[in-house]
Amino acid sequence: MRIAIAQINSTVGDFDGNVQKIIDITRRALEEHDAHLILFPELAICGYPPMDLLDQDFFVENNERALHSLQHGLPPDIACAVGYVSRNTMAAGKSLVNAYGILYGGTLVFQQTKTLLPTYDVFDEARNFESAKSWNLFDWMGERIGFAICEDVWRETETPGTKYAEDPVRRLMDAGITFLCVPSASPFYANKHSMRLKLASRIAHRGNLLVAYINAVGANDSIIFDGRSFFLLENNVISANSFEEDLLLIDFNHGELYSIAGRDVKTVELSSASPEQSLQTGGVLLQTGRSVSEASVQNAPLSLTDTKEIEDALVMGIREYMNKCGFKKAHLGLSGGIDSALVAYLAVKAIGAENVTAISMPSRFSSQGSKDDAAALAKNLGCGYEVIAIEPLFTAFLDALAGVFKGQEFDTAEENLQARIRGSLLMAFSNKWNSMLLATGNKSELAMGYCTLYGDMNGALCPIGDLFKTEVFALCRDINKRENKKIIPQAIIDKPPSAELRPNQKDEDSLPPYDLLDKLLCLYLFENLSAPEIAARGFDKTLAADIVKQVARSEFKRRQAPPVLKVSARAFGMGRRMPIARKIYECVFPF
Repeated sequence: MRIAIAQINSTVGDFDGNVQKIIDITRRALEEHDAHLILFPELAICGYPPMDLLDQDFFVENNERALHSLQHGLPPDIACAVGYVSRNTMAAGKSLVNAYGILYGGTLVFQQTKTLLPTYDVFDEARNFESAKSWNLFDWMGERIGFAICEDVWRETETPGTKYAEDPVRRLMDAGITFLCVPSASPFYANKHSMRLKLASRIAHRGNLLVAYINAVGANDSIIFDGRSFFLLENNVISANSFEEDLLLIDFNHGELYSIAGRDVKTVELSSASPEQSLQTGGVLLQTGRSVSEASVQNAPLSLTDTKEIEDALVMGIREYMNKCGFKKAHLGLSGGIDSALVAYLAVKAIGAENVTAISMPSRFSSQGSKDDAAALAKNLGCGYEVIAIEPLFTAFLDALAGVFKGQEFDTAEENLQARIRGSLLMAFSNKWNSMLLATGNKSELAMGYCTLYGDMNGALCPIGDLFKTEVFALCRDINKRENKKIIPQAIIDKPPSAELRPNQKDEDSLPPYDLLDKLLCLYLFENLSAPEIAARGFDKTLAADIVKQVARSEFKRRQAPPVLKVSARAFGMGRRMPIARKIYECVFPF
């Protein structure tokens, strides 16, 4: 049997575009490769995640019409397996199900619904869908095929805060499947792909199965899909490309796996993990005390062992967000600091230098070095570069406030004025030229509230908001190595971080050194430790309490921040839901 995986990029709500893509790729698989079965990702017809669009009747109706269009538009000589939203036909429960069906000869010949509906991190599927109550097999060309939709296979691991009563994979194995399909819209974060491979390999070994993992690619809002679909039999794996649409084909005959179109067959290494697994993040080393599992990955800090993977994810995230929101041009404030330098580089990689404008907005406190570094970076990137001095505007603001500020020392009020002036200018540029503003804040700053509402937090997207400051430095250093030139000027990497909003200002005037700060933030954000528990790891008690308090007090700012591209297991945004008004009990030290 010739089987194809169609790793496609669906746009949420673009039913006509998604359907046409499915038809075109199916015809290609049949006509060019004589495939018998083609497999598409989870909810490929409507796009993932549809979220509360599912509450709108016309969205569900358009999804149903799209499924009927596929029935009539697909070539009749190939079975097409695809994900979509369907009505719940059971007597009780939610009105919809997350469904996966097979179309053949103009007919829907098979349907399986998703069993395990995740409600952690960025997921909230139980809000809209009802779980499967039965598990069916599809007999096709001598194989007994079972379908476990995305989370249905992660029952094999210990997902934090979740305990599932049902085990869909075990149900299918007990029914005698020989081939397991896992249609997914599995969000990317660092190191997750190796977890998928190890999980699939364990299942394949236990059931003596061929496993097809069909993952979405692209990005929708803050969620990035890396693709990297694969076929796996025993320890042999054939993989699709990462961060791009792809068509992966195999011949599967009598329990043997054959590659089509020259794909390499590789071996999955199942190394046994130490109970004290080490996780590295931009110079931060943590001992998790967990074995390798989905749970340990989800509570681990971002590992920059492969910075190219992170770069590719962020570049695709920017490009996809802009394309799907209808923007062709982007701009940002270029300060001469490392964060805006990285965002400028990523934007140029994503949409081309001709579509990016970097804007320098120096004030009386901007050093000549920073102004020179910003100009040098823009020249290296070949992007547009504008200089708008804010000194006249800043002076005018100070004069206007002179009466109400009389007798007061220069402090954060005046500092933030500069950031808000810059934010207004950047938004004016956006309005005039229909250009999308990229915010340049990093995760360390967002965590601590070291950012200005309606100033440097302005923007439609925050590309590096899931990278700690130490990770920003690590990524910039590796970019220069990969480019084999100092595309990001070395002076930007070497200089002490500074907002340059007052004379001789350094970030460390207000924050602990980033190497130390990021260690504590990792323990709090990824391992969910309280201040006393962090202090028990050897950190200063007062410092631990201060950082935890500041993260909590800055929640109101993050609620108003632009979407952050998720590249770690715990990003700020829809996956981390904290109340703003609350007692910060995790700072209380026992007597």
